[in-house]
Amino acid sequence: MAAGGGGVAQQAELRRIEGNACFKKARLGAAIDCYTEAIALCPDVAVYWMNRALCHFRRKEWAKVEEDSRRALALDDTLVKGHYLLGYALLDKEEFALAIKEFEKALNLLKSLSSTDKMAEDVWQVLAKAKYLDWEKHSTERVWRIQSLKEACESALQEHHFLSGTLVEDSDGSSNEYSEQIKLLSEVFSKATLADTPVDVPDYLCCQITFEIFRDPVITPSGVTYERAVLLEHLDKVGNFDPVTREPLKEHQLVPNLAIKEAVQTYLKEHSWAYKLNC
Repeated sequence: MAAGGGGVAQQAELRRIEGNACFKKARLGAAIDCYTEAIALCPDVAVYWMNRALCHFRRKEWAKVEEDSRRALALDDTLVKGHYLLGYALLDKEEFALAIKEFEKALNLLKSLSSTDKMAEDVWQVLAKAKYLDWEKHSTERVWRIQSLKEACESALQEHHFLSGTLVEDSDGSSNEYSEQIKLLSEVFSKATLADTPVDVPDYLCCQITFEIFRDPVITPSGVTYERAVLLEHLDKVGNFDPVTREPLKEHQLVPNLAIKEAVQTYLKEHSWAYKLNC
């Protein structure tokens, strides 16, 4: 029995290897067939489901991506790509809040692994997109409700003054109670929409190289704060010096700017439209 079980596992692994070869050649249909055979042989191996989900991802077959990534995560919830792909599938369904949770799980897993590969950047970009789309959806709904409420209040106020005989202007042409109340009402509702009105992000929250809002800010001995990945690229490709002050600079001298990072997180929480600047 043990030998037979080992033989089945070996066959499944061979199908996976063959599927990987097909995937690299962009033969997605053939790769899917290989992974499907591997799954039929060993359905409890998460990577087989994950690999097939990647094929469906390339084809933008979102329902199948969701199904396979969920099966993979049910077997191994630590799969970064599983949460990443599931998030994409949910994003396509416009289930933004659920997609955000999956992308955040993927990002947290990468952080726990101290990963610095490109995938962390990819996850951040799509997470920013999901958060912006979620804000946009709810912002549109909020603005519509506020506008409807404003119109209802104006109508009720107009009716009240009409019945009271105070709708017309004073004889000297000055504003009466009705016009003053309408003005005040307009100011109140304008303030209610301020959080959903995009403005320029404060300069101190943006990198001096990319002019984008910070994600992982670090401060140099010169006192200048940069986006970590951007500064490391500068040090690697341009030279070991501060881009602004030109002072000598090495990677080990960089210190996380936790105050700015916290300020950015607070700002984004209150102004989710700012995520569009980075996506």
